[in-house]
Amino acid sequence: MVNTTTSSAFNQRILESPRRLALPIAVYPGLALTGARVCDITTDARAQVEAQSAIHERYDTPFVLSAMDLSAEAEAFGCELYHSEMEVPSVTGRLVTNLEQARALAIPQPGDRRTSVYLEAVRQLRQLPGRPMVFAGCIGPFSLAARLVGVSEAMELALTDPDLMRVVLEKVTLFLQAYARAFKANGADGLIMAEPAAGLLSPRMLATFSSAYIRPLAESVGEDGFSLILHNCAARLLHLPAILETGLKTFHFGAPMDLAVALPKVSADVVLCGNLDPTGVFCQLNPEAVRERVQALLDATENHRNFVLSSGCDLPPNAPLASLDAFYDVLK
Repeated sequence: MVNTTTSSAFNQRILESPRRLALPIAVYPGLALTGARVCDITTDARAQVEAQSAIHERYDTPFVLSAMDLSAEAEAFGCELYHSEMEVPSVTGRLVTNLEQARALAIPQPGDRRTSVYLEAVRQLRQLPGRPMVFAGCIGPFSLAARLVGVSEAMELALTDPDLMRVVLEKVTLFLQAYARAFKANGADGLIMAEPAAGLLSPRMLATFSSAYIRPLAESVGEDGFSLILHNCAARLLHLPAILETGLKTFHFGAPMDLAVALPKVSADVVLCGNLDPTGVFCQLNPEAVRERVQALLDATENHRNFVLSSGCDLPPNAPLASLDAFYDVLK
């Protein structure tokens, strides 16, 4: 196993950059440039790559991403999904309701169902001119387990039936380890792992049911500079010590995290990314107000080289390009 305290290629790039860099989670806004639908992005690697390429070309971004879709892994396990043309698929119902079902749960293979779309998207993104750093995306272990047993039920089961949760978590972690290795084999430079449901837990429960499973997962893929970024858009400042127990060096937070307070609490080689609200800032404000919010965040973090400007979560398809224009105008 590798030591997860080793800096990744992403962290090195951030800490050595002479200027501040940005990593907005922005694939779906590319639909405004390509004319495709959300359902095209979640089912067709080419449509996904075209949307991200359009964003990359418009803003000359140093990083490109596969789309954030937290239903693909649950679907691979057998969950039923709700599909629509202009929304990311969502899980309906519960796949696991008792310990017997948890023990019988079969572990899928990377490439099953729509996970093949995201693996192929990463392979194609790797071919882009100029070789921007390519980040795959996947769900985190507790958030995936919560989709299998039910999100609200997962919060209760962590207290009332921890054995069931541990069985499910062990199985989803094995799958996510294999999925991460498959992304790496397809050319990903790193992986953004979204663990939003863990932010709904207490810090102690987050450490037990999320960080404890992410740490060995990270150790299994963290060699050769591969960058694992843990995203938690629900986490607050009180969760930070438990999240740091993952041993990771790169984190992406949403609007609830007070980044100006969090940055002095981590070591200088730990990179924090975030955290402009996707809806409240990018969708609801005019460009001038977006500029003001971006500048305020840059001012609040100006003494921290280990900060990366970003959205607090993935930008929805209706996020105006004028808002992204304003975001990048301030950065430049």
